[in-house]
Amino acid sequence: MIPNHLKRYHILMSYYGPQHWWPAESTFEMLIGAILTQNTAWKNVDLALKKLKPYLSPEKMEKLPPEKLAECIRSSGFYRLKTRRIRAFLAWYKDYDYRPEKVAAENGYALRKQLLAVYGIGKETADAMLVYAFGKPFFIADAYARRLFTRLGDQVPKKYEAVRKEVERCLPDDLRVYQEYHALIDVHAKSRCKETPMCQGCPFAEVCQASMYHSS
Repeated sequence: MIPNHLKRYHILMSYYGPQHWWPAESTFEMLIGAILTQNTAWKNVDLALKKLKPYLSPEKMEKLPPEKLAECIRSSGFYRLKTRRIRAFLAWYKDYDYRPEKVAAENGYALRKQLLAVYGIGKETADAMLVYAFGKPFFIADAYARRLFTRLGDQVPKKYEAVRKEVERCLPDDLRVYQEYHALIDVHAKSRCKETPMCQGCPFAEVCQASMYHSS
């Protein structure tokens, strides 16, 4: 039986309301945030973005010495590695004159392939950029999504691409749905569907295996 992801989307939307993600003041801030959030909590990214605020344009960041960039993003962890990743991304983005509308004019799958060829841009980061910066509907099959789907009884594939494609088969070709579904899963995972879940009052309590276990 194929999970009804559209139904789950509506349940989460009814419970939490629209999230209006990504939390950023500009497209460029979103792109940098997507790199910084790799392997760290958002609070650490937020600290880094505050230090980067005077340089949050691609032209300014391109001129920023690597040592200065690394110091600004230290709170995000793996800061030297992320400095290399940001600089590699900037080199790719410059080919589009740092204009998101030029990037968005590309075919989504061709664009995804380009992003995955950039040093340090993995599938989850690429899909986040595509969904929230470049207007392409891809499902971000992160750890929060896998945890929720597993608890709801899905046979979740081991590979990222298999999860992504399975969910995309169930959703309409509607960018807003993709943007909100990921954001809603994220807020649900952080507020209720934690490693030790808070099942009382959860909108999925009646059908969730974790809820049944924790209430027994």
